[in-house]
Amino acid sequence: MITKKQFDVLVYLSDKHESHPQREIATETKMSVGTVNKCIAELTNMGYLNDGVITPAGLDALEPYRVKRAVFIAAGFGSRMVPVTLNTPKPLIRVNGKRIITTLLDAVVAAGIPEIYIVRGYLAEQFDQLLYDYPMIKFIENPQYNEANNISSAVCASYLLKNAYVLEGDLFLYNPKLITKYQYCSNYLAVPVDKTDDWCFETNDSGVIRKLLVGGVNCHHMFGISYWDEADGARLVGHIKQVFQAPGGKERYWDQVALEYFKDDYKVHVRECSFDDIIEIDTYNELKALDKTYDV
Repeated sequence: MITKKQFDVLVYLSDKHESHPQREIATETKMSVGTVNKCIAELTNMGYLNDGVITPAGLDALEPYRVKRAVFIAAGFGSRMVPVTLNTPKPLIRVNGKRIITTLLDAVVAAGIPEIYIVRGYLAEQFDQLLYDYPMIKFIENPQYNEANNISSAVCASYLLKNAYVLEGDLFLYNPKLITKYQYCSNYLAVPVDKTDDWCFETNDSGVIRKLLVGGVNCHHMFGISYWDEADGARLVGHIKQVFQAPGGKERYWDQVALEYFKDDYKVHVRECSFDDIIEIDTYNELKALDKTYDV
């Protein structure tokens, strides 16, 4: 098994066909030049690099970290977006001419992720229009979308969560580079903030999530894009069903499973981004502020 720093160097060089200056690698990986130099020496000794270029063995070493699938949670009604959601599922709403979910799908396709699933419920047939541009999509029906929270969608797709991204279908992604073909460990996207009234994470000094809460200070503002490695994805199958079947389980959010109810069984990291990278459009007023065509 390679270390996280070795992983970051290998990933950066994985699509390069010539050596790159160590200072450039350091800038891109946010490491010191000395650390990069050490990693390159270690990877060279392991046979994963040769004269600064990744070898076939290096690419093989990355395979356990390859993302195999993307699962979209897109079954809900989107009540705070009324009236626009009365006839259109929230992920299919257009913002400045582009569907919200399309920003995510384009990033997933660009990253070369082979399997794409969308869990749908409200006005499910409207998602068929996505097949014109993304014929590889497979749909999963959630018959309980109207009587349960998004944990019901996770139940429907729980067998697919190994080596998988789970993405809330109503996030508008500005930075497609956040979706990559390799991930080192289970993580959530989040923005470091001084204060937030929204869903957020408290983390330890190593960036591991130790608490999920609504509102916090010196925390990380949560975004609903997560990655689950093979071991954690396997654990989630049973844990999701346990929470869902417990009293009040239908009212839970799926994120609470690993981050609250079974938090001692998972080690989920924060993967930092910025508010310039992604936005969650919660209300119709927020939609109007982004796209003036709705302000009528």
